[in-house]
Amino acid sequence: MNLKQLGILLALVVVLGGAGLVVYRNQNASWKGGNADIGKKLLDDLPVNDVAQIAITQGTNQLNLVKKDDLWRVQERHDYPASYSQIRDFLLKAQGLKAVQSEIVGPSQLAALRLAPPGQGTNSALVVAFKGPSGNLIKTLLLGKPHLKKSGEPSEFGGEDLGWPDGRYVRSGDSQTVAVVSDPLENIEPKPGAWLDKDFIRVEKAKSVEVDFPEATNSWKVTRDAESGAWKLADAKPGEQLDAAKTSSLSYALSSPSFTDVLPGAKLEGSGTNPPTLVKIDTFDHFTYTVGVGRKINEEYPVTVAVAAEIPKERAAGKDEKPPDKATLDKEFKDDKQKLEDKLKQERNCENWTYLVSSWTMDPLLKERSQLLVEKKEEPKKDGKTAENAVGKPEASNQEGREAQNEASATPANGGETNSAPAEEP
Repeated sequence: MNLKQLGILLALVVVLGGAGLVVYRNQNASWKGGNADIGKKLLDDLPVNDVAQIAITQGTNQLNLVKKDDLWRVQERHDYPASYSQIRDFLLKAQGLKAVQSEIVGPSQLAALRLAPPGQGTNSALVVAFKGPSGNLIKTLLLGKPHLKKSGEPSEFGGEDLGWPDGRYVRSGDSQTVAVVSDPLENIEPKPGAWLDKDFIRVEKAKSVEVDFPEATNSWKVTRDAESGAWKLADAKPGEQLDAAKTSSLSYALSSPSFTDVLPGAKLEGSGTNPPTLVKIDTFDHFTYTVGVGRKINEEYPVTVAVAAEIPKERAAGKDEKPPDKATLDKEFKDDKQKLEDKLKQERNCENWTYLVSSWTMDPLLKERSQLLVEKKEEPKKDGKTAENAVGKPEASNQEGREAQNEASATPANGGETNSAPAEEP
């Protein structure tokens, strides 16, 4: 490499470095600020251990998370348990919120940032109030509109690039200082269903599945002899054969279900001509799940559950079992027994509620009997036609029509006389 080439290379490095610096500055320009509030915690070290109530309000929508008997609950859902991990993470995040940009904003400008006081329509802030056990206010955080970061390039759909949320405009209490934090806080909403503890039943190692429909002819039961075994139809009628492809989903039905919301009580509406469908599942772990399924509403089913189990108390020793093996097997049995007892205790907590479960979770279990069977294919006749012709008439009718046609062709048009002599050639 000669001096000229080296000079060109150094010039390119300077140009590229300068361009990179410009891009970096442009991308971070929205975070610039020069006052002393930058880097300051907004809630002055929120005492998270003292918080026993969180009220989230936006317009007429309100959510109250309340700690009762050392357990967080959703007040708007009749004190259903709330997600502890979700609340803990939010409290720690709120405690550490720092301003990356701040500015004193007049009352007339708050609406543009959706930080207006409550009662001013869509421009009102989302208010988060942190309270103590007696309801005393500890801190208030007001959340405004998202802070958007633009890429500087046209949108792939045409027009201006609106950017994506990389922060949020907030203010603390009645302060006139508006700050931007580097977290959009998108999940902080006054929606009760979003804060529920989503621990639910987990059906594992299904041994039999039985579904009783209001219409008895649609009901069915399948069983298998081992966890990896094939499903067999109980009380199969002549000609009924399970389709393995249609029953494969039963092996993991309700193995990891979830729900979107809850209703108080464990009684499904429906009587007379509209009783609920009952699903009963027995497992190889000696659990029995009885699931009531009501009429589908907006792609969701109201569902109730009841859980029972007969967990063995003692392990049956194997033949010629040696002492070292016995100690190991006894410990494994004890550990497994404890896990099953904990599982039973947790799942029985689900028995006092009605759950709204998505249709894609329940539909695989709610197939009618005929929908689980191998489809019968009509065998063709010897002449290649089925018992139904193109217009849907029975084959016998077509046969009679052909015979009549043959008779008509065999009868001459001259009144019944036949001429056996060959025609003369011209």
